[in-house]
Amino acid sequence: MTVQPQDDWKARIMAQARADGWWHGGSSVVAAVSGGPDSMALLHLLRSMAEIEPFRIVVAHANHQFRGAESDAEAELVASIAREWGMQLETAELGLPAYIESTGMNPQSASREKRYEFLKQVAAKHSCAYLLTGHHADDQAETVLMRILRGTGISGLAGIPNRRKEEQLELIRPLLRITKCELLEYCKRNGVPYAVDSSNVDRHYFRNTIRLDLMPMLEKYNPKLKASLVRLADMATADDDYMEAQTLQTFYREVTPSGEGFRLERRRFRGLHVALQRRLIKLILNCSSSPVQMPDYQQVEEILTVLAQEHPTVIQLDIGDGWVMRREYEEAYIGPGLPESVNFTYIVNETMNELSIKETGERVRLERLEGSIPHHQANLLQACFDEERLIYPLRIRSRLPGDTMHPYGLNGTKKVQDMFVDAKVPRSRRDKLPLLVDGKGRLLWIPGMRRSSHALVTADTRKTLRITLEHSREN
Repeated sequence: MTVQPQDDWKARIMAQARADGWWHGGSSVVAAVSGGPDSMALLHLLRSMAEIEPFRIVVAHANHQFRGAESDAEAELVASIAREWGMQLETAELGLPAYIESTGMNPQSASREKRYEFLKQVAAKHSCAYLLTGHHADDQAETVLMRILRGTGISGLAGIPNRRKEEQLELIRPLLRITKCELLEYCKRNGVPYAVDSSNVDRHYFRNTIRLDLMPMLEKYNPKLKASLVRLADMATADDDYMEAQTLQTFYREVTPSGEGFRLERRRFRGLHVALQRRLIKLILNCSSSPVQMPDYQQVEEILTVLAQEHPTVIQLDIGDGWVMRREYEEAYIGPGLPESVNFTYIVNETMNELSIKETGERVRLERLEGSIPHHQANLLQACFDEERLIYPLRIRSRLPGDTMHPYGLNGTKKVQDMFVDAKVPRSRRDKLPLLVDGKGRLLWIPGMRRSSHALVTADTRKTLRITLEHSREN
């Protein structure tokens, strides 16, 4: 990658820092410093920025305790520089060898988990809204190449994000477009001491073999490979951001919360581009309070295959962590495994204007209007009644054996069970559909299906009760 003049990239980092909002008088940041050239260059850069416009820098060093005396020497280097430069210091010994033995995690994953746990604790202790790390352009290129080799999509090609918000803490990587060579030159020119991690040449680690062996070989075919990979990550990031926004819009338009899970209409889903289909399924699997862990390509494709089948069918897939994907006719449910039946009853009195059905994640809104209003058949989730002809208390309940209804526009009564079969209502949903009944137990309305002929609004109606069923998006 081309080496940029040092003043040029320093100026760009400072300008970006102002744009991102973390460099200004009175701001506080945590700098993750390992003692290597990348993080030491970052710390020196932050020091020079603080001389231009003061802000608080908290140095955080995590001793992974993998390399004995070498790890201790790195910790001492960071501590001495923090003292010399007058910066607050927080250190921790992570005890990783013992943690890895007890959890069975691989060293890289365990290191990252415990390191970021410590860094977040430091940020919280010092009320810092920003966490800065020394990841650079070579790290980005290696990450993208590793993901290509392992198999990835557009999100994976985006590589390491420049910034990421996690609750109240924003993770910033100011050096992500600066090369390793540039950082080494920066340390040399400015007399910045740093430690050399001997494990960086250990080919036991996949990233090291990429950096030491594969990258140099590929650079024979493209000397600007690292720059190309960084550019690919930038383009993939923009594409991924756009697709994520489109997916979120589609989610709110096409997906209905159902308890702790979600429902969607198969035919409408099939009308989406396959790229949106895949992302929508991933979003659903990830947006629960207890999401399925890292949905993979095969898992998503199995769900798409079931939803692609044209013949009405009932199929259930176990997708892990207690979640299922259940296809019933033209409806699909994704979420925790459903109980066989749900029973509920809610009383509705003359003064009530809203109630929540916790068993279904739905909300009922009641509006009392003066006079008669037009009857709209188009909105099946809303019904109007002549309130003076209603017998209170009303009830909203689950179905009961033998339920019948006198549907509006039809002669005689019909069994609710037969109505469900005719409308191809999935079996798993039938017990969760709320039914509105009056004080005599007469069925007035099945939201989303039919209303009865009782208490119809006419030209003579003086008081109208309008009832609307709303799907809550709080789940």
